[in-house]
Amino acid sequence: MRVWSTPALLVICLSGAGLLGGTGLFLGALFLHVAPANAVSRQYQRELDAVVYPEFEQNWKLFAPNPLQQNLTVDARVQTIDGDSRVTTRDWVGLTAEDVAAIRGNPAPSHLDQNMLRRALDFYRTTHPEQDGAPVGTRGRLAEEYLERIALQRFGRTVGGERVVQIQFRFGSAAIAPPSWSPEQTDTAVQYQELPWWPVEEADYRGLG
Repeated sequence: MRVWSTPALLVICLSGAGLLGGTGLFLGALFLHVAPANAVSRQYQRELDAVVYPEFEQNWKLFAPNPLQQNLTVDARVQTIDGDSRVTTRDWVGLTAEDVAAIRGNPAPSHLDQNMLRRALDFYRTTHPEQDGAPVGTRGRLAEEYLERIALQRFGRTVGGERVVQIQFRFGSAAIAPPSWSPEQTDTAVQYQELPWWPVEEADYRGLG
């Protein structure tokens, strides 16, 4: 069995560590290149391009679709009517905030808490591309019914002992703040899109219990 001298072992170990380190840095550069734009990739864009182009150019993305770059929220409020036909507009209720509260600290959060409201918002936006809230096709009306029934299931038929007669939604979006060490400046103020009031009928509660 061949016995390596101490200097030879030192050279082999240092060469192996250098190869592993270089491979790790190269793979990390490729990862940042194909990942969605983020604070790290933007800060080191020139260095990443020098590693990747032209020999290792990639024309695919790591995530499809890209992860969300914004915090999206759904709020709702209702109007109720009492026995004397007086209408009361109730305060906004953060539906997304309720889901986040149910998820936070829960080691096994419900799939409904994580995804139902978010998917309803995605469904609505894909079927209502214009800001005036006009639905596109029959799927647009279906998206409205889906979102409305999710909210009505939480509010119930009455609020404060008065019957719910109308419901309104607003969608909030805010850019995710960059990390503290990043030089980027991002406006993280919440921008709201407020929908018109939708009438609530008894049929809207069908199957909700």
